[in-house]
Amino acid sequence: MITNFLLVLLGFALLIKGADFLVEGASGIAKKFHIPEIIIGLTIVSIGTSMPELFVSLTSAIKGYEDLAIGNVIGSNLCNLLLILGLSATIKPIIFKKETKFIEIPMCLGITIIFMILCNIGNGISRIDAGILIALFVCFIIYTIVMSKKGEDFDEIDEETRKKETEEGSKRSTIINIIWIIIGIIALKFGGDFVVNNAEKIARAFHISEKIISLTIVAIGTSLPELVTSVTAAIKGDSDIAIGNIIGSNIFNILLIIGASAIIRPIIYNSTYNLQLAILIISTIVLGIFPYTDKKDEMTRSNGITYLMLYGLYMAMLFV
Repeated sequence: MITNFLLVLLGFALLIKGADFLVEGASGIAKKFHIPEIIIGLTIVSIGTSMPELFVSLTSAIKGYEDLAIGNVIGSNLCNLLLILGLSATIKPIIFKKETKFIEIPMCLGITIIFMILCNIGNGISRIDAGILIALFVCFIIYTIVMSKKGEDFDEIDEETRKKETEEGSKRSTIINIIWIIIGIIALKFGGDFVVNNAEKIARAFHISEKIISLTIVAIGTSLPELVTSVTAAIKGDSDIAIGNIIGSNIFNILLIIGASAIIRPIIYNSTYNLQLAILIISTIVLGIFPYTDKKDEMTRSNGITYLMLYGLYMAMLFV
């Protein structure tokens, strides 16, 4: 049993480092081809922090562990929103931009509602449903690119810094960047295997359901990249990164991860997850309300503490 726990920890370590290598390699290649830094951040980095969830859910779907595949995504999204964003706002209040208030939060809410509807139609995510999710994911990528193009004028102040970063990124040869990507993918693959296989064994040994394991240990473990990214951003006062990383990751988790997993193998949905999805939807609505309470356009420390308390209640509810 100790070996299983250690292998789960090793799996998480491989997932986190694998995501780092993949992001670094992909960013290096993107810089070689002069792709704007903001586009790299909105796409490659956001997807990179979601790679642990992707590989865990893909591995779970392939092996027929539907509860792990679905629970990992729902649990990670709740962890991202209530725990990580709550902790980030508690450290330093987060400022909301107009596009975050009026576009991205409502978009995240709408996607979560669509996901819940698809899950409950036909008791699962079919390949057709997966196609819908992937199509929405493509639309979201197009949105991020369009918005980043509009925002490029605001980056002129840091043009010298951005040029320096691009030059530094270009020092690595394309071959080295490709090797980093390959290493990252291999680490993610083995990390996903270690987490899924051993989490399932632990669940059986303690007579705990796959659902509980996926919503707690696996969800928090695969959310570590988002935790590090958002908390670091909050400490530095980078509100856009702190909240953008969470919203982007939650959207990626539903559209890309569930979509890709269900295309490989349709996922049977356990209707008991409706409660967690309802909590996720309500939590997202609350996030949309925060800019209009206390201080306008700000997620205050009290808002952050509220989220942390909600996460504590949610975790306690799982084990009651």
